[in-house]
Amino acid sequence: MAAARQAFAALVAASLLAACQPAASQDPTFGAPLPGSPTSSPPAGSPGPDPTGGPAASPIGSVPTTATWARLEVDGTGPAAREDHTWTVAEDGRTAYLFGGRDGGAAFDDLWSFDLVSERWHRERIDGKAPPARFGHDAAWLPGHGLVIWAGQVGADFFDDTWLLDPAGPSWTELKIEGDKPVARYGSCSGVGPDGRLWISHGFTANGVRFDDTWTFDIEERRWTERTPASKDSGPIKRCLHACWWTSEGQLALYGGQTNGVPALGDLWFLTPGVDGEQGIWAEAPGQEAPARQLAAVARRGDLAVIFGGRGADGEVLADAWVVADGTTALAPLAVDDAPRARSGAAMVYDAAGDRLVLFGGEGDDAFDDVWELTFP
Repeated sequence: MAAARQAFAALVAASLLAACQPAASQDPTFGAPLPGSPTSSPPAGSPGPDPTGGPAASPIGSVPTTATWARLEVDGTGPAAREDHTWTVAEDGRTAYLFGGRDGGAAFDDLWSFDLVSERWHRERIDGKAPPARFGHDAAWLPGHGLVIWAGQVGADFFDDTWLLDPAGPSWTELKIEGDKPVARYGSCSGVGPDGRLWISHGFTANGVRFDDTWTFDIEERRWTERTPASKDSGPIKRCLHACWWTSEGQLALYGGQTNGVPALGDLWFLTPGVDGEQGIWAEAPGQEAPARQLAAVARRGDLAVIFGGRGADGEVLADAWVVADGTTALAPLAVDDAPRARSGAAMVYDAAGDRLVLFGGEGDDAFDDVWELTFP
């Protein structure tokens, strides 16, 4: 199985890189302090802290330098081993919904909920229409609505569909979109902005095409709106398999991934949205010490983004952890005890009640189905 997985991974990597052109050069202009950082004030009328009351709204006061991993002994049957899935905490703060992913060439369409208190999995049985199997999609919880998923890939097919999960059913609804929408893709990144909209940025589609665009989705209007900054040529180069998150200053952070001919990136960028629909601006953080990576697991804890694992520039899977605090531009190493086996494509969520990060799955020589918690002093 491991040999078959390695062969499949090599084939996928070759197909991603073979048709691509050399990476575009970066504009070095963006090395100044970030707009909205403690050394400057955000533009009037710009988005503020996340109004949903999620982890980004609760500063932790100091940046941890150490943490401890522990494997959870979960009772009962859970999801099959996989990578490149999504795991999203619901509005109740207790339930995390896992959807999709893949194990080698097999893609999944199953939906699972994980109770963060009892630490038990539950297979959600859906009546009616549901999203086709996929991996590399985006997922976010929109307060008052439910779980929204968008895009992804299975085989040679790329999706541009948008689905809403009503947990009360549970039931899926494919949303009818008004107007333009982003090109079908996988390996994008997403997050719910201070404006209550789903934001997505960058990604990859057929024939080696990567993107550097940014869009928002308004669930009330069922409408996508392109929000790509006019200065995008001075922003993050086209890429996929990166991560992004919203900071408490109202900026969209984008980190890592891969681009044409480059298997792993280590740059960190911040997008300050424009006011009243105007174009925003990207700013690059100074050089990072963290090794370049793609398919890292990232979750928010307080005013921190915590990054674990991924796949590095030489194709090696990683087991290191890093943190970056809001208002700063540098990733700092997190010394951890008893780390899980190195992996990429895992998913990580924040359990606010337990003040811990919880990790599921990923892939090394084989796919994993284990659950881990990361706790802080």
